Amino acid sequence: MPTYDAVVVGAGPNGLAAGILLAQAGISVQILEANAMIGGGARTGELTLPGYLHDYCSAIHPMAIVSPFFRTLPLKEHGLSWCESPLSVAHPLDDGGAAILELSLEKTAEGLQRDGPAYRGLMEPFVRHAAQLVPEILRPIAHVPRHPLLLARLGLAGLRSAQSVAKRFETDRARALFAGCAAHSFLPLDRAGSASFGIVLALTGHTTGWPCARGGSGAIAEALASHFRSLGGVIETSHPVRSMRDIARSSRAVIFDVGPRQLADIAAADLPSRYVEKLRDFRYGPGVFKVDWALDGPIPWRARECRQSATVHVGGTFEEIAEHESAIWRGRTTARPFVLVAQQSLVDNTRAPAGKQTGWAYCHVPQGSTEDMTEPIEAQLERFAPGFRDRILARHTMNSEQYQVHDANLIGGDIAGGANDLAQFLARPFPTLHLSDPYATPNQRIYIGSSSTPPGGGVHGMCGYWAARSALSRVFGKSERALGHTR
Repeated sequence: MPTYDAVVVGAGPNGLAAGILLAQAGISVQILEANAMIGGGARTGELTLPGYLHDYCSAIHPMAIVSPFFRTLPLKEHGLSWCESPLSVAHPLDDGGAAILELSLEKTAEGLQRDGPAYRGLMEPFVRHAAQLVPEILRPIAHVPRHPLLLARLGLAGLRSAQSVAKRFETDRARALFAGCAAHSFLPLDRAGSASFGIVLALTGHTTGWPCARGGSGAIAEALASHFRSLGGVIETSHPVRSMRDIARSSRAVIFDVGPRQLADIAAADLPSRYVEKLRDFRYGPGVFKVDWALDGPIPWRARECRQSATVHVGGTFEEIAEHESAIWRGRTTARPFVLVAQQSLVDNTRAPAGKQTGWAYCHVPQGSTEDMTEPIEAQLERFAPGFRDRILARHTMNSEQYQVHDANLIGGDIAGGANDLAQFLARPFPTLHLSDPYATPNQRIYIGSSSTPPGGGVHGMCGYWAARSALSRVFGKSERALGHTR
């Protein structure tokens, strides 16, 4: 029976990234995946009709493109290619027009008309220094910054609420555009820290765009897995880990791409009880309700700009979006939810049969909700795309409870890896004296590198990357200089 120096539990993007870094360092690595399919939140399948490819969870990947680690990997050689749309994001409004986030900051500002100068003033310092800023963002919160003034500037703006930042705009168009980006935080828009999501996601839209993976999000996981295997790594699927006894004792380090509560269940006997209690106290955020459609043609958006973007934010004004995002934290939904729509088949012809299209959408719902949001979601699309329902050939839905069955990491349908309120976001998975290394546990053999650790949710692999770096340093004596890569 083969033995391995390190084991990674979970073959999502973070687990795969951890395995790759360990293998690059000459460590023998085995990845254990509970499901029959690798990928975690990056999986693709025929959910509606034969020939229609739908992403189970993540669909659009601005963070994968900017990931400092993924950028070092030869993923193109392993079959990964990106499909880009002319516009990063479109946000339709009731007047028949749309707010647009373009790759060009100047064109975006021009489209916002009299709010253009205010938007440019907010975003220009970050866009101009994106190459320096993005690596700073995708690190543990506590680190010695290479660009302290730039990071401080982001902090001063980002730690505010989206509502307070949006006050600089006069028009519904600019306010709605910012609200749609900020709502990715899953936070009420009057909460501190919600502005950071709006700024960072707008920043990626201006620097690399918001692409999707050709063939589906599963192609990202397959490319990572292919590269990992080329380095000698081994992946075993359909191999759930319920306790440390399911992992070979010969392994010197075990990195978990699982949530804090799952780690507590698996490793309770191997960690101090106080640490296990903190893991169990980790707070999860709202869930999602998702709909996938097989469509007879493109979504008939009233605003032509929405036909040029793979991502459409549907929710109307800032105030409407804020109302729904606040309601879900109070345990209820609204009749007009904020809906994130992806229409990947507009730019990727592998997703649907010729002449047909796919649609992907979700809205935020209270934690663990089983409420059927199909009608409110489709009503929102019909509001901005009259005749949309006539294009539907088939649909597939998943509520928050079903999401957790699909992926045990998604507690209560939380796809963000935990509540993004300011206190927890700044100290994931919980406050500790060692904020610069939140991946290590009191047991030198055990590490956590899921999206419940910094830098949080998104397909970027950096949580697993930093967890692997911690293990390489603490267990295998590999210095930071020897490891190279992201610094």
